[in-house]
Amino acid sequence: MVTIEEMGRMLDEIADSFPEEMFRELSGGIVLVPELKLNPMSVNSDLYILGEYHRGFNSGKYILIYYGSFMKVYGYMEESELKERLEHTLKHEFIHHLEALAGERGLEKEDAKNLFDYIMLRDWKSRK
Repeated sequence: MVTIEEMGRMLDEIADSFPEEMFRELSGGIVLVPELKLNPMSVNSDLYILGEYHRGFNSGKYILIYYGSFMKVYGYMEESELKERLEHTLKHEFIHHLEALAGERGLEKEDAKNLFDYIMLRDWKSRK
């Protein structure tokens, strides 16, 4: 199992490979937290939040990555596979950041649609 320190190093390596322009106005940076975060819409503890983009007024803009969620969902993976998932999640959160800077909400809408699809499938399965 990858430790939180090892994941922090992976996250730093990934972030260092991104162009500096992507970090514009990301005043709080990228924060790796130990928590596991379950999506409030989850049923049977099967939908975890891996990362979140925050654009708070007082706390600035920052990206949270949930170590506990990664370990719950991907803890069985080899380090290289886990790093790929981490990179995918970080890119996803950066798209939210860049879209917010541009006044766009395309990925936010796509995420909402995916959550809606999850809820509809969950409800359909419960009626069977």
